[in-house]
Amino acid sequence: MKKDLLLCLIPLLWFSSCMKEESIPLAEEVTEQTVFVYMPWATDLLSDSKNNLSDLEKGLQNVEWDGKRVLVFLATSGSEASMFELKSDGSRQTLKNYSHPSYTTREGLMEIFADLQSMAPALRYGLIIGCHGLGWIPVASSRYFGGITPAYQTDITTFSDALESLGLKMEYILFDDCYMSTIEVAYELRHITDYLIASPTEIMRYGFPYAAIGRYLIGTVNYPAICREFLSFYEHYSTPCGTIGIADCRQLDALIPIMQEINKRYTLPGELLGALQRLDGYNPPIFFDLADYVAHLCDDPLLLADFQRQIDRIIPADCRAHTATYYTGLLAKELPIETFSGITISDPSINPRAASVTTTAWYRATHPSTR
Repeated sequence: MKKDLLLCLIPLLWFSSCMKEESIPLAEEVTEQTVFVYMPWATDLLSDSKNNLSDLEKGLQNVEWDGKRVLVFLATSGSEASMFELKSDGSRQTLKNYSHPSYTTREGLMEIFADLQSMAPALRYGLIIGCHGLGWIPVASSRYFGGITPAYQTDITTFSDALESLGLKMEYILFDDCYMSTIEVAYELRHITDYLIASPTEIMRYGFPYAAIGRYLIGTVNYPAICREFLSFYEHYSTPCGTIGIADCRQLDALIPIMQEINKRYTLPGELLGALQRLDGYNPPIFFDLADYVAHLCDDPLLLADFQRQIDRIIPADCRAHTATYYTGLLAKELPIETFSGITISDPSINPRAASVTTTAWYRATHPSTR
């Protein structure tokens, strides 16, 4: 699926000669904010990490570090990983080395994130996840996020359960992975994050432009600025294709009764499936623009207006952006974007990979007859 131009995720950080090898004691003071960069083993992405690390460090050069910490979990092979801290002077301190960490089990994830809580307790947490991604699709048929084999692929439900069991809630989760801005993912994660920052399409190999957005991810998080800088970067990129949506997950529950009513009254005619805004390269498509789908599904102007008002609360206009086209490595070409809400849905997909969409928390909540 991957081409030279494109990755579903870019590892952000790499060990270098400045890494300090000694262990340090666990932190006791609770800081204002900890940003955690989580990079489980992704098999083929380490070669891109040096550029991303350089960009992230550039993006953090001029920030005020008081009361803020940046921790990184980086897997360097299928069996080895380390937790280390980025320091304001450009150095790094190793906090813990891991042997055969588990990325796919609740217990394994809880161990890693419990270490985060112990090593860098904070009033607020931000989380950046770097690996491959395919939205909500189950590991059994493909993957949620992680590596390219099931042994390193994490179910969204398992991930959510692990963090919720720890009582750990993020201010934001940024997925630097393909296809993660989906309503199914956002709804599944609504109890463990306030905001979901992700791309609804494949993301180019360069990933998020951390040199430009790094300063907006720490301290007072500036979501419109993240969106603006992302778009500016990709408008001038060698292959000018980029999409981003930033969803306020706290607004999702209010969308449920609206979607229940729409789904109770309407079913999308099969002949309209080809008219929907697709945002992938699969055949048949798996990911469709959410607002475009509902606009084709519902012909009640009042109900549709209710839906649109709530979507605008979930992803305001200044928190979604796209170039004129998106690139798909599956088809090795650019496809047009005619309408864009910043988030996708798989409800209408007839692709066999999406058959289990009816088991997602989103589908069950918005189709009461399935509960």
